[in-house]
Amino acid sequence: MRVKEWYGWHFPELTRIIPDNILYARFVKHLGMRIAIESKTFDTILTPELEAEVKEAGKLSMGTEISEEDLASIRELCDQVIEISEYREQLYDYLRNRMQAIAPNLTVIVGELVGARLIAHAGSLMNLAKYPASTVQILGAEKALFRALKTKQSTPKYGLIFHASLVGQSLPKNKGKVSRLLAARSALAIRVDALAEGSSNDVGMEGRAKVEARIRTLEEGIVHNFAKSTNRDKAGQSSVKIGGATTTPSVAYNESADVRMEEDGSKGKKKRKRESKGESAETTTTTTTTAAPVAETTAVAAPTTPGKEEKKKKKKQKKEK
Repeated sequence: MRVKEWYGWHFPELTRIIPDNILYARFVKHLGMRIAIESKTFDTILTPELEAEVKEAGKLSMGTEISEEDLASIRELCDQVIEISEYREQLYDYLRNRMQAIAPNLTVIVGELVGARLIAHAGSLMNLAKYPASTVQILGAEKALFRALKTKQSTPKYGLIFHASLVGQSLPKNKGKVSRLLAARSALAIRVDALAEGSSNDVGMEGRAKVEARIRTLEEGIVHNFAKSTNRDKAGQSSVKIGGATTTPSVAYNESADVRMEEDGSKGKKKRKRESKGESAETTTTTTTTAAPVAETTAVAAPTTPGKEEKKKKKKQKKEK
């Protein structure tokens, strides 16, 4: 701040004692020259301990002397700094009241400033309600997104939502996950604010609680495996609570569902058919191998199926018996 730069030549120890800019400007405006530090009181500006420390430093200060013209310009600059800070506080109060009236659920999740920036970037609350959660997550990082798509690099994980308090308090490795979850809850809260009747912030409070719970689980390193959850029982079994513990009853053996082989001659017939097919395959392979060299001179007739010949032999044997 320029007040510290200019007045620091006259009273350099004051910058270390009073680091706040607004408090520094008010003190310099009230003090003026360093010589008058013993004759003035600063009860309305500083605490008694801080006032005593400033007076002790003023007695031993080795700063250069300044003229009345320099002091007048420094006081004018102090007035401007104080006016701008007061105007900033008025704007923040106005923004907080308007956001609580227009978008109470979004305000609870991301805060007044971030919510107002999102609405201003989209153009209106209704336009913001039309965006999906993925767009809300990277809203404000359009240049980085298109640059990443053009250069085939990784796309940004967050935009304006990065300045939310929930993303800021999470670990660096979890900021992407938290911003994605926060964008999903924010998109739901925006639609409730834009389309619902009433001004309750129940959806925002519920969404913020879930995001905070998720942040705690990520920091603790707990990963929920929903496929192996103990709350879900196996299919076809009902759980029974005995003494506080869940047990699954044993299933009895169902004899009616058992498959038994028939003891008639069907099994033998199947084996015979398989054997006959295997023999026919062997004979066909032998005939083709033997007929290969003969095929150069004479045409070979199509071999007869040996299965039929065997059947004929078996019929003759039965007749003779």
